[in-house]
Amino acid sequence: MSSVASLIMAARQSGMPVLEARLLLEHASGLSRTRQAAWPEAELSPEQAERFHSLLQRRQAGEPVAYLIGLREFFSLDFEVSPAVLIPRPETELLVELALERIPLDTPSRALDLGTGSGIIPVSLRKHRPMLDMRAVDISADALAVAARNAERHATPIQLMQSDWYGSLGREQFDLIVSNPPYIAHGDRHLAEGDLRFEPRGALTDEADGLAHIRRIIQGAPRHLAQGGWLLFEHGHDQAEPSRALLAAAGFIQVQSWDDLAGIARVTGGRRT
Repeated sequence: MSSVASLIMAARQSGMPVLEARLLLEHASGLSRTRQAAWPEAELSPEQAERFHSLLQRRQAGEPVAYLIGLREFFSLDFEVSPAVLIPRPETELLVELALERIPLDTPSRALDLGTGSGIIPVSLRKHRPMLDMRAVDISADALAVAARNAERHATPIQLMQSDWYGSLGREQFDLIVSNPPYIAHGDRHLAEGDLRFEPRGALTDEADGLAHIRRIIQGAPRHLAQGGWLLFEHGHDQAEPSRALLAAAGFIQVQSWDDLAGIARVTGGRRT
């Protein structure tokens, strides 16, 4: 038999942070992180210890913790994740906050999320705006399946559709369009580092200059935005200026970029006239 303390110690000796070790142990044993801290002497079964050591080895090989346990917190909600979708990141919370500022609380409105992945953006928006008619699209059927389960998990009615950006939307219009598109340029060294090695490449890079999908989103937005509607999208740390130029060239007004908590411009948007 192995105790909680001995397993956590083994993980720490391998260089794993305590929080990661406790998350993996919780997934392997069912013991919450609170119980682990309160009862470090608790004994685990051989099967539980074996599951933990297997997860530890996979983490040491580089697999992201979120994929190993199948969950990641975003906007104070737990979301299912899998290798079919990106792992939610804190900077995307800025996009959600800016979107919520533009969605009325007590008036019906329509919003669209392009390239929804795990559904973190539409679920978070619908959770805080119960009168919102929320549509989300993705080209990946596997990603849409994850998004559907997350919508069900949080009791947030969302219309999901398989589509290559606006391709399947006809002439539908929305009051708000949001997106966290693939914006890493082809050949960027980060694609071969850290968690990105395990995430779906098509959700990370446009295999071009990083702005190819952003151009398509901006070009198609006027057709699908109601008058006065907003387009907001996340982008790379050095893409704010070209994103604003593209919006201005497409006739958007009130074009602006917003900084994340690190002071880096990560979201840009504008209004349709």
